[in-house]
Parts: sequence; C-alpha cells; structure tokens
Amino acid sequence: MMLVTAAAAFAETGSGLSAEADSVRVSASPDTADSDIDVQGIIFGHIGDSYEWHITDIGDRSLTIPLPVIVRSSTGWHCFLSSRLGDGAVHEGLFISRAGKYEGKVVELDASGNEVRPLDISVTKNVLALMISSVILVTLILCCSRWYRKHDVLREAPRGVAALLEPVIAMINDDVIKDAIGPGYAKFAPYLLTVFFFILINNLMGIVPFFPGGANITGNITITFALAFVTFLLTNLTTNKYYWKDIFCPEVPVWLKPIMVVIEVFGMFTKPFALMLRLFANIMAGHCLILCVVVIIFITAKLGAAIGGAMTVVSVFFGIFMDCLELLVAFIQAYVFTMLSAVFIGLSRQRPEKDKA
Repeated sequence: MMLVTAAAAFAETGSGLSAEADSVRVSASPDTADSDIDVQGIIFGHIGDSYEWHITDIGDRSLTIPLPVIVRSSTGWHCFLSSRLGDGAVHEGLFISRAGKYEGKVVELDASGNEVRPLDISVTKNVLALMISSVILVTLILCCSRWYRKHDVLREAPRGVAALLEPVIAMINDDVIKDAIGPGYAKFAPYLLTVFFFILINNLMGIVPFFPGGANITGNITITFALAFVTFLLTNLTTNKYYWKDIFCPEVPVWLKPIMVVIEVFGMFTKPFALMLRLFANIMAGHCLILCVVVIIFITAKLGAAIGGAMTVVSVFFGIFMDCLELLVAFIQAYVFTMLSAVFIGLSRQRPEKDKA
C-alpha cells in the first residue's frame, strides 16, 4: 500500500497539455537511466492548472480525461475537447502555448504572428475539481438535513451522515461563530459553516493522490482570494456606525487622527489579504513538500540499489507521515479561516459598553 501510494502520487504529477508533461523523464530501461528529472517542473506542473486531468501512465501511454475547451477567439466561439490540442496540434486556429507568458494556455496568433489569449471559460482541472467538491458538499448537507426532517432528535440519536456532521457543526457554530460574533450571529452561520466545510473538503480531496482527488484547489490563490473577498464584503457591508467611526474618527489625540485613519483603512484590506495568503501558502506548501518527498525516490534511483532502496523506504515512510500531517493541517486551516472570518465580522459589529447597556 505504501508503494502504491507513492507511485500514485508521482503519477498525479503528469499532464499531457501542460509543462509537467515535459518535465518527467523517468524510465526503467537502462538506456534512459541517466535521464534528468525536472523537479521544479513536476511541482509547479502539479500545483498549476491544465486542460485535462492526468490519471496515470500505462507504459508509454498517458491515461487522461480530456476536458471541454470553451473560448471566444477572433473567429467566434469554439467548444471542443482538449484532446484535439494534444502534442502541439492546432485546432480551429487555437493551440497550447509552450513558452512565454501564456505557457500552458490556449492561444491564437494575431495578424503579426504574436500569441494572444482569447476569452477562455474552459472547464479545466481545477474547475472540474471545484464542481466535484461542491457536489460532495451539497450531498453531505442534504443527507444530514434529510435525516433531521424525518426523525425526532429528542427521541433518537443521529445516525449516518448526520452523526458525522452534527458534532462538527455544533462545535463551529457554538464555539466559533457564536462566541466571535455575539448577538445576531445566526444570519452569518450559514456562510461560515459553508466556508468551513468547503475548505475542509477541498483540503482533504487535495491529499487523495488519485482521481477525483489530487487537485490543488485551496492552494490556488484565485480560490482563496474569492473566499477572502466574500468575507471582506460581509465584514464591511453588514457593519454598524461605530465601526466606521472607529476607522475615520478614532478616539485619539487630534494630531494622531490622520495617522490612525490611514492605519485603520489599511487594516481593512490587510485582514482579508492575510486570510487569502495564509490558506494559499499553507496548502500549497503541503503539496510541494509531499511531491518533493516522492520525487526523491526517482532522483536516487540511479545511485545504486543500496542507496536507491534505502531512500525509497525513507521517502515512502516520510511521505505517509506528511500525508497524516496534512490531514491535521486540512482541518486546522479550515478552522482558522472560519474563526478569523467570524472574528473580523464580530469586530465590525461591536458597540461601546454604554450603548450595550
């Protein structure tokens, strides 16, 4: 099982329509024993996006799932499977750029022969992974809701999915959301609970080394930006007058007010920025570490049976340890993002003690 896990994790690093396809040069034949392995290409190829989902390699053939390419170029809308763009092929004037600022993206040539990007709304690997994780999230919540609609919770203990989710929901709702926001917390609970389970599911799916897992969703800064931006909107659009008074007219000496206003306004944007960066950096670093550990097996393979075998054992065991650690990190990062979002929302709704009375 350890060797299968390591092999599956390495297989996930390949992709026929991105830079990672050209970065892996591993073969069991003696003629290619000195082939180089582009570790950087493997890592960045995995944490990046692609127009197809690489499953594994069988001999010299790659088992991949082609995904829909949907673009609007200078000649109109185009919709076809990404398999038509494999091996540098050109289809309807479109092709995958192999170098430059559009590397790995669908491009076309303008009148001057320069590569330009059309409007691209393709279903890429990350998009498909988002759809799958969203379906899993909705299914879990609906199954839990269905159980509560059909059973009396005062007479019967939850079972199945409801028994799995109830303690987690109660913990996040009572110990995080309620304590951080205070009165009126209930209207923010649906969003915060959804964010928690969305991040948790995507974190866990990213650890799974085979389809439909292995995608780098929460390690993608565009995803974390979207989550942090929604928190930013909730924080600043559902606040009260005291929040804005503390920002634009803080109770400090007059000579200090201009400085404090700049600091407070700057703080409005650094809070969601910290949310975005923390989740992105932690998850991306976890993916990179696991891949680095697995790649050691193939780097040391040409150093001889003794060294290669020993490093394989060390890499496999350390890789399993990292996977177990990532399970903990997956929960912690979802918890921290939800907790900080609740704290920021709660701070924006605070009132002076005299008004509370």
